[in-house]
Amino acid sequence: MRLNAVIAGVGMTTFGKHLQRGLKSLGAEAVQAALTSSGVDASALEAAYVGNAAAGLVTGQESIRGQVILRSIGLGRLPVVNVENACASASTAFNQACAMVSAGYYDIALALGVEKLYHEDKKVSFGAFTGAVDVESMAILIRQLQENAKSSGAESASSGAGRNRSMFMDIYAQVARAHMSAFGTTVEQYAAVSAKNSLHGSLNSRAQFRDVLTVEEVLAQPMVAEPLTRSMCSPIGDGAAAAVIVSERKARELGVRKPVRVAASVLRSGWDHHPADPGTSEVCSAEAYDEAGIGPEDLDVIELHDASAPSEIFTYESLSLCDKGAGGSLIDEGVTRLGGRCPVNTSGGLLRKGHPVGATGIAQIVELTEQLQGRSGSRQVEGAKVALAHNGGGTIGPDAAAMCVTILKS
Repeated sequence: MRLNAVIAGVGMTTFGKHLQRGLKSLGAEAVQAALTSSGVDASALEAAYVGNAAAGLVTGQESIRGQVILRSIGLGRLPVVNVENACASASTAFNQACAMVSAGYYDIALALGVEKLYHEDKKVSFGAFTGAVDVESMAILIRQLQENAKSSGAESASSGAGRNRSMFMDIYAQVARAHMSAFGTTVEQYAAVSAKNSLHGSLNSRAQFRDVLTVEEVLAQPMVAEPLTRSMCSPIGDGAAAAVIVSERKARELGVRKPVRVAASVLRSGWDHHPADPGTSEVCSAEAYDEAGIGPEDLDVIELHDASAPSEIFTYESLSLCDKGAGGSLIDEGVTRLGGRCPVNTSGGLLRKGHPVGATGIAQIVELTEQLQGRSGSRQVEGAKVALAHNGGGTIGPDAAAMCVTILKS
């Protein structure tokens, strides 16, 4: 469908370790910042879509997460839809808010993503990720990961998945080793992604980590699961991000300054297919390009799901920024760093901005909206007019369980 959705305002918290703050505090900060940015009064909101993935496991808050958060700042009466879709929870909430505004059900809607992952017991935090796979096949998955690691000589990855770390790091590590074997991608190229994103994150006051790392420093860090060192893995985090979405008519009526139009928002789930066939990223991005009337060559800035450093390189390929197997060359050539042809993860990405999973998708929208409005300060991409957000969640078989690709235009 043709989208009729405009981002009127955005807001987010600093991502990081907020042990003394709850969902209500984090969510309220992001919502109030988005409302201030949009110039929309809270009383004008007609609906809210609230993304969260793991509050039930980490905080114990189930069932009415969005209502609890919004009621704490006086937002009652309006319909609230709670959205849980793994790491794609927030982008799914955003997608649904845009769809309902485009369909004419609402003129003004709120999309919020919020998450708390830090817990005094690290096993609780890791457990939040463990549930984002088919748990009935858990034993089989762990055995396959361990067998693959042993056969490839990956000693660190041969044990500890889901106990000492997020199981997803083992999944990413397995794919990273396969990419190296098939295409000659190097561990130095993976490390260069982390180094690039550390530079970008150092310029972002809301990023969880702001120190600048060299390739050598990334490679020297403790091994998590071969070939992933610690800085090649996205950290857990706490935080929230929000967007106020309005119809084009309402944007004109409100006199929204520097409106950002949602040109495409494609949401799909994974399916059973051969690993060599196009997957969710390829299908969603192709559909989004078609819906927005652009090609990958038209993109000025991208925020993508770099849950691990290798993931960024794989996604270059699935977004058709380069040929299959050539993702490492984009890093070598500086194409995706600030000042390059198409900067990627100017926020620092999940690797440095942080990854409070239920907030990540809208945090990407916040970064890209500000880029298109020329409000990104020292990390501003000059002349940015077209942006893409790529946010996946969970894993079933060879592919993401959920995938959302969004294209924005100034």
